[in-house]
Amino acid sequence: MPGKTIRHGYRALPVAMLLVLPLSACSGSDSGDDSTVRFGYIGDYNGASLLAIADKQGLWKKEGLTAKVKVFNNGPVQIQALNADSLDYGYIGPGAMWLPASGKSKVIAVDTLTYADRVIGQPGIKSMKDLKGKKVGVPEGTSGDMVLNIALEKAGMTADDIEKVNMDPSTIVSAFSSGKIDGAGFFYPAIDTIKKKVPGLHEIASTKDTGDAFPTAFVAGNKVSEDKNTKVIKVLQQANDWRSAHPDETIALTAKMLKVTEAQAKADASHVQTLSTKDLVAKTKSGEVDSWLKKLGDFFVRNKELDENTDPGKYYDGDLYTKTYAK
Repeated sequence: MPGKTIRHGYRALPVAMLLVLPLSACSGSDSGDDSTVRFGYIGDYNGASLLAIADKQGLWKKEGLTAKVKVFNNGPVQIQALNADSLDYGYIGPGAMWLPASGKSKVIAVDTLTYADRVIGQPGIKSMKDLKGKKVGVPEGTSGDMVLNIALEKAGMTADDIEKVNMDPSTIVSAFSSGKIDGAGFFYPAIDTIKKKVPGLHEIASTKDTGDAFPTAFVAGNKVSEDKNTKVIKVLQQANDWRSAHPDETIALTAKMLKVTEAQAKADASHVQTLSTKDLVAKTKSGEVDSWLKKLGDFFVRNKELDENTDPGKYYDGDLYTKTYAK
């Protein structure tokens, strides 16, 4: 298989939590029913905003679909669910892009460019060198893991220079807040929760400092039909354009879906660059999206999550994305 994974494989990851939404769209679970869409997401602005819009604007119904949504802690556990046939679609951050690159799913749409990832340190820990020999929590296989590895590489260090501990996001929040770990490869908005308890923490490194693009994406299971993918892409494209035209309303809808304040949703959205569907289509046609994915692939190869950098055309269905937009 192109770009097969080594070393990590699938890790032991937390079980997904079912989000009980006031949606009639949450009924139905027959994976053989082509009108039912079982959709996973992460509970943040990136993962939830288009789903909140699609529900409010009646976009699923417009395409003859019914959506059943579940919230997950991270991207890799959604990929597991796709391969276990308990989901049809999911949302992943850039740190989990090695999984579709290894053949575990198909990217059907780019969502946003995100710059929410940080390496954080306890008060007094101000650099990567200060983390040498220290305990650093990270949800492995996610963008938190990615930013940590980027920062280690930039500092001339490796994972062997720290005591790296695999933790789920909620455990990182409690462990950092109680001082049980010295640092973390982590992300907003969860970092905001930690800041309330540890206001003197240091942001040691950020994906924004690299100048690179870090795409988030929606993925489909490998067995999902092209017809169903086309309908779902159409929903995502319409929701994406509504988000571009209505940023304030989108924040309000997302806050309601996530059960957070609008101020919290707005702070989360501040770490995100949204792109219109027209722009995403143009960047797909020009090869720019492929170049983003190829650069991520280079990183995953260096960090031994992939043994070769897979051609993005094998896992990003850009042709279907552009063809759907033209309809």
